[in-house]
Amino acid sequence: MADQKLSLPAKLINGGVAGLVGVTCVFPIDLAKTRLQNQQGPRLYTGMLDCLVKTVRSEGYFGMYRGAAVNLTLVTPEKAIKLAANDLFRQQLSKDGKGLTLIKEMLAGCGAGTCQVIVTTPMEMLKIQLQDAGRLTSQKPVSAAGTAPSPHTSQVSGNTPTSLHQRPSATRITRELLKTRGIAGLYKGMGATLIRDVPFSVIYFPLFANLNDLGRSKPEEKAPFMHSFMAGCLAGSVAAVAVTPLDVIKTRLQTLQKGVGEDSYSGILDCTRRIWSREGPSAFLKGAACRALVIAPLFGIAQGVYYLGVGEHILEILG
Repeated sequence: MADQKLSLPAKLINGGVAGLVGVTCVFPIDLAKTRLQNQQGPRLYTGMLDCLVKTVRSEGYFGMYRGAAVNLTLVTPEKAIKLAANDLFRQQLSKDGKGLTLIKEMLAGCGAGTCQVIVTTPMEMLKIQLQDAGRLTSQKPVSAAGTAPSPHTSQVSGNTPTSLHQRPSATRITRELLKTRGIAGLYKGMGATLIRDVPFSVIYFPLFANLNDLGRSKPEEKAPFMHSFMAGCLAGSVAAVAVTPLDVIKTRLQTLQKGVGEDSYSGILDCTRRIWSREGPSAFLKGAACRALVIAPLFGIAQGVYYLGVGEHILEILG
């Protein structure tokens, strides 16, 4: 990303607007990714298109946007923090006048990925429950994640919040989690989110910055909008596929309700071991194509909007 001398408010506005536009465009594909990653045993969906078609048939067009309200509400601070933090870390790391080495670019990305987790974890936690609800309509939800029933398969659990068996809503899930598990309930899977988002940012931001620089005729100039868009798409898809195994683990850990015979997991290592032994290594790439199709345009749009300087224009109007 260009090391522009932009104000923090402008960075936050740019990141927020970029996130809203991107999520609106790609959310149905993200829903398909979540449902495909949560499939264990017999497959309800054979792929992304099959998932979307069956979702529309059984839940209507708006069924593809289950959980979108949560994402649209929280993606603004999430993307704002991620993009702005990366810019700020890059500026701090280049203050010595020597420019940014690859290592420094990776450190800036690492910092950005770490900062965003405070918003990403509860956002993904709520979104996953809403996205996966339709997949479970043909199976009675039988357990809450966070318990590891013996013999490692889902059973009826007395610890499952009652309201989670009803038609889910973000408000109901949040209220029940806070009541039964406290704030920690909303941050279940934070470790898994961290080990996914930090490597993603370490790969994405340096790759984007170097690809984007190829479109500049002079170092001080912005790259053309389309070049920034394509650089964001390419860097996003590469980073997304690279961390898909970590995303599968995170999705499984954050899913509160399981279908009949589906595993619950006690932690990251337990989840990794059981997926490997029960489903094989290919299970770690479930939803990889969907994830690439989500992240590529999401970050392409994000970087394009960010480089259009929407935040600066808004601040000029308000000022």
